[in-house]
Amino acid sequence: MDIYTNSIVEGGFKEDKEISALEAKYEAQKIAFAPIMFQASIALRDLGILSLLMKARKTGGYSIEEISEKLGLSIYGVKVLLEAGLSLRMVKQKDDKFSITKIGYFMNIDPLTIANTDFTQDVNYLGMFKLKESIVNGKPEGLKEFGEWPTVYEALSELPDNIRKSWFAFDHFYSDYSFPEVMPILFALHPKKIMDVGGNTGKFSLQCAAYNADVEMTIVDLPGQINDAKKNIAAAGMSDRVHYHPLNLLGDNVLLPKGFDIIWMSQFLDCFSQEEISKLLSYAYEAMDNNTSLFIMETYWDKQRFEASTYSLHATSLYFTAIANGNSQMYHSRDMLKLLDTAGLYVKEEWHEVGISHSLYRCMKR
Repeated sequence: MDIYTNSIVEGGFKEDKEISALEAKYEAQKIAFAPIMFQASIALRDLGILSLLMKARKTGGYSIEEISEKLGLSIYGVKVLLEAGLSLRMVKQKDDKFSITKIGYFMNIDPLTIANTDFTQDVNYLGMFKLKESIVNGKPEGLKEFGEWPTVYEALSELPDNIRKSWFAFDHFYSDYSFPEVMPILFALHPKKIMDVGGNTGKFSLQCAAYNADVEMTIVDLPGQINDAKKNIAAAGMSDRVHYHPLNLLGDNVLLPKGFDIIWMSQFLDCFSQEEISKLLSYAYEAMDNNTSLFIMETYWDKQRFEASTYSLHATSLYFTAIANGNSQMYHSRDMLKLLDTAGLYVKEEWHEVGISHSLYRCMKR
């Protein structure tokens, strides 16, 4: 089976009997040393070794001594990193020359890999040491690496700039590819008013306002995120088209505003536990009339074309466990369908493989 073929949709991971005991033991060692080798990959990238080797792709590469001299690094440091890079299959060696591989190439310049790598390094790495405690306590114990907040969402506006940059780069990378694809779907319904629930920095509302000159947007989110959105929307000259409704959706007596043609939730519900999602869907139900469409865009791990995508989503679930809030995840699609049914909603239309890995549901009152 090709490693890029998704065999997961029906629970079809490779069975243990399909690999030898020797292969299984090797895979186990890769897991055992994964944190160390991950840091080696970061060093190879950030110290410029991969970039230097990319420049030498047509000339056969460089020796350890040449790399040391060109980058001002010790021969010892270059040597241990390149030898780790051999096991990582990021570099290859012929005689005394090292050159970059396809894996090293993607680690160095592929935007998706960079977004995932920086997110792991800057947002998750230290806090993930508290994964076991987070599981036991049901709280994001790893978030304490940054300070005392109940969830990462209250922390976002106060985190150091490099942490915020990596968090938003990861979050926006996936949505940036999806938003342009959903515009024709949404505006085929000719909406006049759209409520953007969990609007974050306002990127979706800005795209809607730019796509259609008549639509009126309202962003619902925490006050800190609303402040960020206001700055971005003012900078884009769209302040007259976008309104704001600061709201803690996990608070008491939550009421979403009514009178909207579309309620939009993108990469939003995965930030909550199933119990919390049930409440959020009930709030949406109360805000809807019989003509309102609730659009939900999420990345469901069972709806992925590629095994690499499913792997990434399973890892992202653990970010929610240890860093974000301690109780949410990247869900299986059947989890969401059950929650929608319980809330009195049904999926009228659905689209998959939107952008990189999203699914889009158009939901109506039953």
